[in-house]
Amino acid sequence: MRRFSAWVDLFLVLALFNEAPWAVRSSSHCQQTSSGVIRPHSVTITEFGAVSDGRTLNTKAFQNAIFYLNSFTNNGGAQLFVPAGRWLTGSFELISHLTLLLDKDAVILGSTNSADWPVVDPLPSYGRGRELPGGRHRSLIYGCNLTDVIITGDNGTIDGQGSVWWNWFKSETLDFTRPHLVELMNSTGVVISNLTFLNSPFWTIHPVYCRQVIVQNVTIIAPLNSPNTDGIDPDSSDDVCIEDCYISTGDDLIAIKSGWDEYGISYARPSSNIVIHRLVGETQSSSGIALGSEMSGGISEVRAENLQFFNSKIGIRIKTSPGRGGYVRNIYISDVTLTDVNIAIRFTGEYGEHPDEFYNPNAFPEIEKITIKDVTGKHIKVAGLLEGIKGDDFFNICLSNITLSVTSDLLWNCSYVQGYSELVCPETCEPLKKSIFPEHQSDCYHLSNHLHSLANQNRGA
Repeated sequence: MRRFSAWVDLFLVLALFNEAPWAVRSSSHCQQTSSGVIRPHSVTITEFGAVSDGRTLNTKAFQNAIFYLNSFTNNGGAQLFVPAGRWLTGSFELISHLTLLLDKDAVILGSTNSADWPVVDPLPSYGRGRELPGGRHRSLIYGCNLTDVIITGDNGTIDGQGSVWWNWFKSETLDFTRPHLVELMNSTGVVISNLTFLNSPFWTIHPVYCRQVIVQNVTIIAPLNSPNTDGIDPDSSDDVCIEDCYISTGDDLIAIKSGWDEYGISYARPSSNIVIHRLVGETQSSSGIALGSEMSGGISEVRAENLQFFNSKIGIRIKTSPGRGGYVRNIYISDVTLTDVNIAIRFTGEYGEHPDEFYNPNAFPEIEKITIKDVTGKHIKVAGLLEGIKGDDFFNICLSNITLSVTSDLLWNCSYVQGYSELVCPETCEPLKKSIFPEHQSDCYHLSNHLHSLANQNRGA
């Protein structure tokens, strides 16, 4: 009954947004290449002894099924079907040319025994576990060095049962960093679609060192007070497309990352060419879309459009710190609707959080060519807190066609930022008051001729 009530609440929320992504799926920006692939070989998890009572541990059944299907990877690939039922399992590893397909009434449940989540090495671009020194627990669904992997279903469910992990984290009884729900490493051609992800122990979907990733038509839900349950975190990955998603979690809905301080600088694997379209969600403790704070390998060429955030702490955020190095540049965020959001736009140049004492405090990040345009907001407490780094200003910050209904006396607060603005209400801070058009248009990333015409029309009026 409680879960039914949660779904009723979700559909009521979606109904409030009459331009919700589910009304416009036909205009997909993700290249449709793999999600409809028909594999010539298919098995059902019950053929390997799995039991759907929600109590029997089925880790061996998943492992044995995938081991069997490995013989078909070079012969058109294979499919593992999970039928209706509640399938309890520990962590299991995928293979190349595999489709993991869930029935609409299938629920994969993560074990509540930490021993069923093996400990693996830290990521080289982080140098240690994100929360604790040393290793980290492997994700529930994991893959490394794979090609052509599809995780999909008719809105089946993957539930990490993360409350035990959240309690261990809060009580500081963990020895290793918590696991993600899904993590693919060093993989190419990944599709994650048409599924519901619940209660991740840590970040929910984490493609790291990957290429050609599609995350499409997924719902991600965790309690709003659950710690660090990010929705989708592309990390040192390129050619990523995220669209038509609803996310409600205890941390960033989407956070783009690329490694942590000296380890990320040394690994030097950026995140680039990332497209985000039609995202709806809420987060009371963090951001709708975030860049960083782990961005030491660099983040560039990000385009995010048609975003709707409500009941959230921050709408759009950049997080970095002295010691990060790297860069965030060529970012274009547009068509954003904010409702009941504390801070519409926030840049944090002194975020802190370092992996160890060996980072270089003089490794300053480069933040430049950030365009945010076509934003509307109702019941916003603060329009913007834009805080760069002393001696390391954030350059070419461009704000265009932004209208916010602000409920406090604090409108904009800016330091160590430089840039331009056009058609911003309430009027932005002094460092950004120079007009974009005509002389500074080239300093602003990806501003269109349409906006130029709009600006001229408003000047004429």
